[in-house]
Amino acid sequence: MNKQEMADEALFQLLHIEIVSYVYKSAEQGEESGRCVTKLENMGFRVGQGLIERFTKDTARFKDELDVMKFICKDFWTSVFKKQIDNLRTNHQGIYVLQDNKFRLLTQMSAGKQYLEHAPKYLAFTCGLVRGALSNLGIKSIVTVEVTTMPACKFQVMIQKV
Repeated sequence: MNKQEMADEALFQLLHIEIVSYVYKSAEQGEESGRCVTKLENMGFRVGQGLIERFTKDTARFKDELDVMKFICKDFWTSVFKKQIDNLRTNHQGIYVLQDNKFRLLTQMSAGKQYLEHAPKYLAFTCGLVRGALSNLGIKSIVTVEVTTMPACKFQVMIQKV
């Protein structure tokens, strides 16, 4: 990674932290954190929609759902997070699990277990990012995330049949 890429990476991580902080600080007193998570997820959704348009403008049509998921795990993830998803699994019935063993947005806070409870608010944007990208590719989904040991996380994508 050259100096420019390192600077871009640092800026992206700082921007993400500030967005999360802003949403939580601007929340009205007494507003539950679930609403903040929803706001972050919605922001990510809009960004994912825009990014996927740019990333696929010169790409051939995808054959099927699995082809789309492979694109998300390789090309999309690499463009956004500078690495591919470490593992993609599916039950071939509309559920995909994308595992990132060293998720960039959790590495800074992964030093202690005390931060594990804060992980979901730092992953909501990414859940929206994936859902927005899939939406613009014609796939309606629900994206959730599970963190048991930081900085590893598993994103579960449930495809919703229309």
